[in-house]
Amino acid sequence: MGKVAILTDSNSGITQAQSKELGVKVIPMPFFIDGEQYFEDINLTQEEFYEKLKQDADISTSQPSIGEMQDAFDELLKEYDELVYIPMSSGLSGTCQTATMVADDYDGKVQVVNNQRISVTMRQSVLDAKELAQRGKSAAEIKEILEKHKMESSIYITLDTLKYLKKGGRITPAAAAIGTMLKLNPVLQIQGEKLDAFAKARTVKQAKSIMIDAMKSDFEKRFNNPDGSQINLEMAYTHDIAAAEAFKEEVQAAFPNNEIVMNPLSLSVSCHIGPGALAIACSKKIEYCNK
Repeated sequence: MGKVAILTDSNSGITQAQSKELGVKVIPMPFFIDGEQYFEDINLTQEEFYEKLKQDADISTSQPSIGEMQDAFDELLKEYDELVYIPMSSGLSGTCQTATMVADDYDGKVQVVNNQRISVTMRQSVLDAKELAQRGKSAAEIKEILEKHKMESSIYITLDTLKYLKKGGRITPAAAAIGTMLKLNPVLQIQGEKLDAFAKARTVKQAKSIMIDAMKSDFEKRFNNPDGSQINLEMAYTHDIAAAEAFKEEVQAAFPNNEIVMNPLSLSVSCHIGPGALAIACSKKIEYCNK
């Protein structure tokens, strides 16, 4: 039985320090800020990123280069027989497509998972993959299991401002102007590939209520598991941990049976939605990991 390494990128929210504790490898995502390249959690902290965002710096996301991917693959294959790479959703980034192309040169030893996850749901996939590897599954089997469950997750996000969606061309300037004028708090969703509009709220309180109700509906209707016993419940936020902790108490009260894992949202998503965002997410537990 071969040893299987688990590789992901910093979109998972797993820091370099946490990766060592978990026994996985994390490729840092590159950014360009005012023309200079930075790498998440290497020479760019969450605090520095939000400071630059506040200053209206020109920020663009990028993806690991082919060389960086090859280096990560080669390094792990010195120690392991094969590896599973879990990048962010192919609908949100080109990383998955590039990695799949690079993996073709590795004779099946590198399996790239395209299971439409981002942030806290992607982190859960990494933990599931690690568990499956420890239980003796091959890289190809882990890829198959994760992709079989790819649509079994939900993320709902409410934003503090429409400014960054407008800046990134995700919504029209007119829609952003109307939303700002009416002080709307949009609720967005990720189910599968794309970041989509879900609802408009007049207040943060209403937005939180919409997200909790949407998650309850998913538990009952999408996952057929009203008590949440077969579901991982997660939360994410951008920058404002005090607001996130307060919201976590509300979510915990609504879902008393679930342990909530909360982490900062990855910077690749944060740069499009800005500070002050709150998210609630879930993914259905993989049965094999559940036994």
